[in-house]
Amino acid sequence: MSEKIRLIIDTDPGQDDAAAILMAHGLAKRGLIDFMALTVVAGNVGLHHTSTNARIICDWAGEKNFPVYAGASKPLLRSLVTAEEVHGKTGLDGTELHVPTCPLQPIHAVPYLIDTLRKADDSSITICPIGPLTNIAQALSLAPDIARAIKQIVLMGGNYFEAGNITPAAEFNFYVDPHAAQIVLQSGVPIVVLPLDVTHKATITTPRMDILRKQDNTNGMRLANILQSYERFDTQKFGLEGGPLHDPCAITYAVFPEFFSGRDCHVDIETQSELTMGACVVDWWGTTGKPANVHWVTEVNANKMFHELAESIKQLP
Repeated sequence: MSEKIRLIIDTDPGQDDAAAILMAHGLAKRGLIDFMALTVVAGNVGLHHTSTNARIICDWAGEKNFPVYAGASKPLLRSLVTAEEVHGKTGLDGTELHVPTCPLQPIHAVPYLIDTLRKADDSSITICPIGPLTNIAQALSLAPDIARAIKQIVLMGGNYFEAGNITPAAEFNFYVDPHAAQIVLQSGVPIVVLPLDVTHKATITTPRMDILRKQDNTNGMRLANILQSYERFDTQKFGLEGGPLHDPCAITYAVFPEFFSGRDCHVDIETQSELTMGACVVDWWGTTGKPANVHWVTEVNANKMFHELAESIKQLP
């Protein structure tokens, strides 16, 4: 790999967020990314829990001084909807939690993003949002000039070929803050979307779980326990062979895009109808003639992706 990817993750941990964050710490230890910071948003659970969980996960990775910034506590225009029924009351069901050592930075996530991107070179930073897009939309709205520093936004969210997972029409992250999703998708920044269309093809099967359990470290077993707790919901509701690794898909794409395939197309987000709020209107066949604003991913080599996830977790304590 010719250049080390400079990466900021925007997150709402969340069990599969934990897998993504641990993977990123492992990728950094492997020398594949410069993992700059975590910015945190309310989503799977409220901001108090998501910001605490982000710091706990950094402790687990042995990064007790990693920069974590708390951001938006609610969506731009709507009331917060959470997902305790999936992730548990704390957001990290399946393992023992502790009071985090890793501190919360005194600066709000949005000013941090704006300041960091303003100081950066053109097209130098990749942002991976794996929760609702509130922080990213606020930053781009308050400081449109920061777009020049963003190499790409690689996000987990949305659905088209797959039915929604929070309503019949919508995926959770886009449903929680559809207005933020629409702002980000219309920002002109290069955007890659990892929707349910692809994440439901990257599941944590029993053999993959066993590989994590057999690792000679604490985090392999810990992550397997977290993902086992989380997979029960998805296997029961969607009939999948295991829980989807939604958020690790975005981290993996940022480093190994060759594992994925999709199509450039125009996407809009429904922000008016309560019936279809947060739904993606994906112009897959170019019917409208509007220029493409995202790369919409539909396929993944799940075996290669899981191999890189496991190799990265192996680097951790």
